[in-house]
Amino acid sequence: MKHYVRSLFVPFTAIILGLLIGAIIMWVSGYDAIAGYGKLWNGIFGSVREMGEVVRKATPLILAGLAVAFAFKTGLFNIGVEGQVLMGFVASVWIGTAFDLPMIIHLPLAIVVAMIAGSLWAFLPGLLKAWRGVHEVVVTIMMNYIALIVSGFLVREVLTDMQARTPNVHESASLKSQFLKDLTSNSSMHWGIILSLIAVIVVWYLIERTTKGYELRAVGMNKYASQYAGINVNRNIIYSMMISGALAGLAGAMEGLGGYGYMSIPAGFTGVGFNGIAVALLGAGNPLGILFSAFLFAGLQVGGSNYFFTLEAPSEIIDVVIATIIFFVAIKYIIEYVLARYTQKGEK
Repeated sequence: MKHYVRSLFVPFTAIILGLLIGAIIMWVSGYDAIAGYGKLWNGIFGSVREMGEVVRKATPLILAGLAVAFAFKTGLFNIGVEGQVLMGFVASVWIGTAFDLPMIIHLPLAIVVAMIAGSLWAFLPGLLKAWRGVHEVVVTIMMNYIALIVSGFLVREVLTDMQARTPNVHESASLKSQFLKDLTSNSSMHWGIILSLIAVIVVWYLIERTTKGYELRAVGMNKYASQYAGINVNRNIIYSMMISGALAGLAGAMEGLGGYGYMSIPAGFTGVGFNGIAVALLGAGNPLGILFSAFLFAGLQVGGSNYFFTLEAPSEIIDVVIATIIFFVAIKYIIEYVLARYTQKGEK
């Protein structure tokens, strides 16, 4: 079996097994699984509005998945994408509300500042990893909680006068579009999807077609051999984390300038960064795979809400389906082992 077929087999198997186990749980719980998945399908593709909502949900997930995957290419596990999303979120809303500029300046400025905020938030874990060998998972997990507290403080003390949420960003800094709203029957889809698609192409090109991408992949495969070959390992670790943080900050801007258009004092994490880990795993770290897996996760979330309302089923069922898919992706080596044994028997 060719390599690309084998690489597709694991995520497809994980999806099928996840849906199968979800169906078993529905039947055991007394719900009609066939009707449930039918409602789930209609909740995704039943109308233009639902499809617009799927696109809106997928927009930040694509970027968060790219952020996780990019760091992973250098052998880094950026658990801090969630915190970097929050910093990009608050930075974009700050620029969007504090200034009144022409759109051609205002919108790009808000996006760039959000990316810088996410990148700077990822700089410290990268620096500590490169300078002192401190494991990035520990640092980024802690910085998620710091970002949660800092973003709440900024909303309450800096962006507002002790208010629970900021004003809406100015129209000149908004990704929302009346045209898209009319086209998708009043959905919350916005122009951010274009930026996400561009990011997929840019990340793929950077990793696969540039010298810097080769260096990053080399460091991820074997940092000692890379150092022997003359590659500056520590510098590439910092670069990787900062680029990953910039992508996460851009994901935050999609929420601040498009999905919501404002920011409230966060009661908890957005979930975008953590879901981005699952998206990157299911997409096998490949930008195109991440694009499809982001739409799958977004579809399950949007379609699942329709399922709950129509059949009065618990929302945890869809969470179980998603968790099961992630579980089977995580044990991909077992699936690959079974596949290898099966193909070897077939060859005999």
